[in-house]
Amino acid sequence: MNFYYRFFLLTCCLLMVVVFLTSCTKEKKQGQVIITEQEFTIRQDSNINWVIDAKGKIKNVGEVDVKKVIVTGYCRSCTQVLNAGIWTVSDYEKDIERDQIHTISYLAAGDEEDFSFKEVAFYFDQSGQPPKGLPDKLEIIIESFETVE
Repeated sequence: MNFYYRFFLLTCCLLMVVVFLTSCTKEKKQGQVIITEQEFTIRQDSNINWVIDAKGKIKNVGEVDVKKVIVTGYCRSCTQVLNAGIWTVSDYEKDIERDQIHTISYLAAGDEEDFSFKEVAFYFDQSGQPPKGLPDKLEIIIESFETVE
């Protein structure tokens, strides 16, 4: 009887080790999203104010579906000091209420979806002269996403 009890315990322990090792070595698939198209435009907000808005497309090139994809834009060459005649960015967090970020709730593997958001950068000129063009170092960033399991 003692032999069977030991054999049973040894078998259970070996089975638990095998289950543990196979679960640890199982590789989880990761989602991967990329920006496939992007466009920045200047929009006049008032008589003396202009803003940069952005739009484009994002694609899930991973093997699994993703959710809660957050996309926004930045002007890395813009200043945080508000001065007339230069592009400026706010030092506040990007805000979904002000449409400064775009959230894609679900994106299946291989799918592509449009995005758009506003107010990447600001410009004002008291004389009402529009900006001469877009600033340097504009970029669209995928802030975060979650892999669907």
